[in-house]
Amino acid sequence: MTPACWVNYTDDCEFMLTCEHYRGRGRSDVTPAACVPSENASGVADTCGVFVSSGGDDASEGTKEAPVKTLSAALARAEKGKRRVYACAEAFEEAVEVAGSVTIYGGLDCASGWGWMGEQRKTTLTAEAGEIPLVMRGGGGEVNVRVEDVHVQARGIEAGDVTLAGASSIAAVAEEVSVELARCVLEAGDAAAGAEGAAYETSAMGGAEGNSGGEACSAEIVVTGGVKNDCGTPEDASDDSLGGAGGIGQADIGGLGNPGTPENLANGGKGEGAAACTDGIAGANGTEGRPGAGATDVGDISASGYTGVAGHEGTKGSTAQGGGGGGGARGGAGEGKCMLAESAGGASGGSGGAGGCGGAGGRGGGAGGASIALLSLNATLSFEQVTLKTGRGGAGGKGGAGQEGGEGGAGGPGGKKPEGATALNDACAGGAGGKGGAGGPGGGGRGGHAIGIAYKGAMPPTQGATIELGEAGDGGLGASAEAQGAAGVKAEVQAF
Repeated sequence: MTPACWVNYTDDCEFMLTCEHYRGRGRSDVTPAACVPSENASGVADTCGVFVSSGGDDASEGTKEAPVKTLSAALARAEKGKRRVYACAEAFEEAVEVAGSVTIYGGLDCASGWGWMGEQRKTTLTAEAGEIPLVMRGGGGEVNVRVEDVHVQARGIEAGDVTLAGASSIAAVAEEVSVELARCVLEAGDAAAGAEGAAYETSAMGGAEGNSGGEACSAEIVVTGGVKNDCGTPEDASDDSLGGAGGIGQADIGGLGNPGTPENLANGGKGEGAAACTDGIAGANGTEGRPGAGATDVGDISASGYTGVAGHEGTKGSTAQGGGGGGGARGGAGEGKCMLAESAGGASGGSGGAGGCGGAGGRGGGAGGASIALLSLNATLSFEQVTLKTGRGGAGGKGGAGQEGGEGGAGGPGGKKPEGATALNDACAGGAGGKGGAGGPGGGGRGGHAIGIAYKGAMPPTQGATIELGEAGDGGLGASAEAQGAAGVKAEVQAF
């Protein structure tokens, strides 16, 4: 037999019997039969590739007598050399990335000459919860990956683990690569429920207290200005609330108190004339915002995993009306009144308190995590006696409550008459500002999926694969049926 039978691996030629024993004839990354464990009961030679055992050392040579310890180290060497990794039928806990053409042979009995035992026991690959144990990338070139007799198991997320709320359990990713799987199991665990929409720790901005009315006999016309709540956006007048100015005090009559704004009702007090003045009326409360819609989009997949869809935020509550200004009092000069005609204005009414700001909309519930056996991103797949298993998709998170509206400010007291002005009356108080409307509650998050193969690009085949599915997650609760998130998808194959 000459090296021409095996162009890229001439060091293996001593093990070749006939050219018919080559796998993948016509490809440069094929493996001779002498290096295929399932075809050699006594084990393969050291020269076939890099050997890895959980009891090894990553500084070792990578032979059967001196194996490396981690699959990551074995792959790094294999991708630069013979492009084959031989793994003991042991458990490896690490997240592994394959970045070039390589074949991984698992299910080897490293205690008995590294013979094949893949039908009885496989190599197991597991990473930390929330991590993807096996990622295979093509990087734009022609990359071919083959994996035999490996059980890839993504850990499930423990219920109540708030640090992993909405996390997915995904066993493997194939991105722009040709992948052959033989006698493998790709198993995803239960995904995490989505987080509830976060609560607000404080209410929206409250309104200021109204100004006190001016004293009678202090000016020809006594005036009280209103107070404003700009709700934290001075450049935007649309959400301002103004407490109505108090009614002016003149010598012959007290003025009407101004209504508060936004002007939902005429709430200014009456000024003193034939009858006594009246206090301003409290401003109208703001209206509650509308609930946010529940999440319905399917989400997205990428090499980093699955990104679900949160519920929509509720809308902001409306700003409350400011309180109406209190009515002004009548003044005048003479006995029991003001001493001077040029300063004979009556007391002015107190201004209304500013209304509270509307609360922000409730935050949407987070998406439930997905349980997916395999993500295929423009990859070419083939299966031979492969099992794809999922757990349960996580429930969508409940939509959060809207922020409480801000409290209205108290109305300012009416102006007073001076001591000795027994013929005059005090002015009237302004009304309190209304309370801002609460934000609308958030919508529920989308329930997590339970999918055998989630893909982008060409639809993958399922021949040679057995797919076992768990249940999809329920949608997160909202304030109404429309605000509830949609349940997740349960499917053997799902396009994104």
